[in-house]
Amino acid sequence: MEEITPGVWHWTARHPKIHLDVSSYFLPEHALLLDPLVPPEGIARLEELARPREILLTNRHHWRDCGKLIERFGCTVRAPRVGMHEFGEGQPVEPYDFGDSLVDGAVTVHEIGAICPDESALHIPPVSALAVADGVIHYGELVFVPDDLMDDPEDTKVALKEAYARLADELDFESLLTAHGAPLVRGARQALRDFALSR
Repeated sequence: MEEITPGVWHWTARHPKIHLDVSSYFLPEHALLLDPLVPPEGIARLEELARPREILLTNRHHWRDCGKLIERFGCTVRAPRVGMHEFGEGQPVEPYDFGDSLVDGAVTVHEIGAICPDESALHIPPVSALAVADGVIHYGELVFVPDDLMDDPEDTKVALKEAYARLADELDFESLLTAHGAPLVRGARQALRDFALSR
């Protein structure tokens, strides 16, 4: 685990289903986990920083290690309402809606859509960050996920770029917290705008 910017801790761990390393985040001041897997140092490492209370999923596919974290900490898990059909018995998840203010006003939910109806972005002004789900990933540069993960790649990319351009114009943030690939710690708003306007 590494504090990548004041108030935001990041780590990667191997996803048990897709067998790739993915990113998770913890904001101790808000007792908030984003799309979490248990850190490589172990679950107790989180409690050394602060006892987690809330878990936000940026889309329905990011349940990851929520079951373990609920069992240990009693966390409340929230995910987009339009993705609630994904969760079965033994996966207690409360819905949030686009436009909602969560975690005592620290987080605002924005709709991305396009790649799936529940694709969301979470704006977190107290740490000047935007957390994104699967529409954009960061491996050296901002890119789309592979075409075979999209139903209609060309239309999906156009719609994703429109959504990200809108957020880059409307929101103020310095860091982009990607669920796949490394976070972009500085200059993320301009980088997302440039990505959205690229051909």
